[in-house]
Amino acid sequence: MDGWMDEWIDGWMGGWMNRWMDGWMDGWMDGWMDGWMDGWMDGWMDGWMDGWTDGRTYQ
Repeated sequence: MDGWMDEWIDGWMGGWMNRWMDGWMDGWMDGWMDGWMDGWMDGWMDGWMDGWTDGRTYQ
């Protein structure tokens, strides 16, 4: 009976920890990539728009 309980607890804890770690890593990577892409796109668009409006202003 003890062996059965140990296996059940190991399986449950292992599955739960794996799911939790997978979800945490996925969420962290998604958030990091989203933030990085957002920041990069924002900076690129801002610079491009600034340069474009500056160029038009001076002409």
